Amino acid sequence: MASDLQQRRESLIVQAKIDVNLANDNEVIIHTVSRSFASDTITVPTKEMYQYALLSSLGDDVYEEPSTIRLQNHVAKLFGKEAALFVSSGSMSNQIALRAHLTQPPHSLLCDVRAHIHCYEAGGAAYHSQAAVTAVMPSNGHHLTAEDVKKHLVVIDDVHFAPTRVIALENTLNGCIFPQEEILAISELAKLHGIRMHLDGARIWHVAAETGTPLAELAEPFDSISCCFSKGLGAPVGSCLIGTKEFIHRARWLRKLFGGAMRQTGILAGSAAYALSNNLQLLPGVHDLTKKLEKGLIDLGCIITSPAETCMVFYDPSPLELSYDEIQERAAQLPDPIKTGGSRLVVHIQTSPQMIDDFLNLLKTLATEKGVELPAKPKRVNGEMDPRDIYVRVSKAKKA
Repeated sequence: MASDLQQRRESLIVQAKIDVNLANDNEVIIHTVSRSFASDTITVPTKEMYQYALLSSLGDDVYEEPSTIRLQNHVAKLFGKEAALFVSSGSMSNQIALRAHLTQPPHSLLCDVRAHIHCYEAGGAAYHSQAAVTAVMPSNGHHLTAEDVKKHLVVIDDVHFAPTRVIALENTLNGCIFPQEEILAISELAKLHGIRMHLDGARIWHVAAETGTPLAELAEPFDSISCCFSKGLGAPVGSCLIGTKEFIHRARWLRKLFGGAMRQTGILAGSAAYALSNNLQLLPGVHDLTKKLEKGLIDLGCIITSPAETCMVFYDPSPLELSYDEIQERAAQLPDPIKTGGSRLVVHIQTSPQMIDDFLNLLKTLATEKGVELPAKPKRVNGEMDPRDIYVRVSKAKKA
């Protein structure tokens, strides 16, 4: 009997064994990442990041995890707030924030119609917070204004409507920087009506790097802020939710409710800390590379539908008689393939500058094959033409 039990145990042990060590594939993966416009979330941890992360503490974050606590305290101070909470993703951070603010329906959330909270979080505001969403199209095509917000706020005492309880802004949105003066104007409007302000600042690092504005200043108008370490900064996992001590206490409770409480998070906190300490300085170079890509698209005759203010550019290749599917198919067939999606091209800290040149050359080749006459070099004033000027003129032309 004992012998039979031992055999079954040994069989179970053999069946349970698995080898997921695929380190030999990593060089290929790193190269593939360097030639992809898909997103900045695809960046991979470097050996230096992992080496630093291995020095982190080994505590349990449901109780107290020293490295994670140190990261949270540092991030809270960096953003000028009292406390912060490490969570697994930006979507979780946003949804916990909304649920912490929205305690009792009926209530509604106001945001940009293109916002991540509205479009890409699986209807979380309705599911988790029972909130209606007022999704507003910016009248200027770039960012919400105080006037846009004012027109759509629900502040009347009428049983037919769900009152606006939270205004959620995103900075950057589609890679574009939300002007701080407009955020302040919206904040004043929110204060007037007792409405909470939440910032989806997944890529707020880009705003700070491009404008030189301190993170605490960018965060000041908001009651809560979400920032992401895996978008832009290159950490493998993690975001922080930031606010008052009381707010973060409730957020920690909700994180548990959502199933987001984690155990040994030290290695993740270490990776995030390394990314924040070493990769923030790389973002201006990312912005320069994105603007180089934008200039190349303009020179070929493409329409810029959303400008390269930080790490993204949106384009329309129809003037070259090309579709996104054609471009994607041919890019994948290159000797050194390039991964593209649709209209959005994302540049990140591990993007290869060579890919930018290769992509622009591909568009030129495809257009030439179709017999499209490429434009002459655009005329420039004092040797310069601001792509944003082209974006504005194209946008006006399309509206007309």
